[in-house]
Amino acid sequence: MAHFAGVRVLIIGCGYVGIQVGAELVRLGHTVSGLRRQANRTPELAAAGIVPLTGDITDASSLAAIAPNFDWVVNCAASTSGGSAEDYRRVYFEGNRHVCRCLASAPLCKFVYTSSTGVYGQNDGSWVDEACPAEPASATGKVLLEAEEELRRAHRDTGFPAVVLRVAGIYGPGRGYYARQLQHGEARIEGDGQRFINMVHRDDVAGAIIAALEKGEPGTVYNVCDEEPVAQAELYAWLAKRLGLPMPPAVPEEEAGVRRRGVTNKRISSRRLREELGYRFLYPTFRDGYG
Repeated sequence: MAHFAGVRVLIIGCGYVGIQVGAELVRLGHTVSGLRRQANRTPELAAAGIVPLTGDITDASSLAAIAPNFDWVVNCAASTSGGSAEDYRRVYFEGNRHVCRCLASAPLCKFVYTSSTGVYGQNDGSWVDEACPAEPASATGKVLLEAEEELRRAHRDTGFPAVVLRVAGIYGPGRGYYARQLQHGEARIEGDGQRFINMVHRDDVAGAIIAALEKGEPGTVYNVCDEEPVAQAELYAWLAKRLGLPMPPAVPEEEAGVRRRGVTNKRISSRRLREELGYRFLYPTFRDGYG
C-alpha cells in the first residue's frame, strides 16, 4: 500500500475506532487531531500522539474555533447506542452538513465517512455488494442513507472528496456483543438460527479507513465486512465451544424480536474493498478475530 508523508488529518468522533485509526496514522508520520464531544478522554488521545480537540458536530457553532487546515478528514462519529431516528438525524445527517460547511475552505483531499451496512434491507440471505439496492426498512437506516446521499450530492455538485464506507457490526477488544450475550445467559437462537450475521474487527475497520484515505475514489461506496458472514447458530456453536458454555436456547423469531430495528438477513461482500483498494484483512473471519 502506498503511503503519504506529513498529511494533516482530523478524526471526528475519535473513540473506539478513531483512536485506533489515529494511532496508526501517527505511526505513519502524519499529524493527527481528534475531535470529541467531551474532553474526558484527552489523556488517551494524547498518549496515542493525537492532538485533542473538543467540539460537537451537532452544534455548528462549536466547530467555529477549529481551523479548517486539514488534508484528510474521517467522520466516524456515532450516535448513542439505541439512538432514535431523531438522534441519528442530528449526528449523521445534520452533523455531516455542519462538518462540510466547516471544511468549505479547507485544502481537503479526502473525506471518509463511516456509514453502516444497515442501509441494505435485504432479508433473503443473498449476497449484497455495493451495486445492490440500498432500501432500508428501518427509520434509522433511512437517515443513514440520506446522510450518504448528501455527501454524494456534495461530490457531484462541488467535487467534495467524500468516500463512504458501509461498516458491518464492529467487535474487538472490550467489545463483542455475541460473546457477551452468551456469557451473560442472554443469548437466544432466533428461529432456525440461519439468519446471517455480518461482522468486522475494529482493527480492520481502522485499516479500511486508512486504505480509503490513501486510495479511495471520491464519490464511491465500499463495504467493510469480513470475508465470512456466518449463520447465527454456527456463530453461537463456535463461541459456546470456545467459552465452555452451553448453547443458547432457540426461540420463535417473533419472541426473539427479529422484527426489531434494523435486523435483516443478508451476506455483505467486501470484494470491492479488497480488489480495488488492495485491502487485506487482519481478521478475515470471526474465528480469527474472536480467537
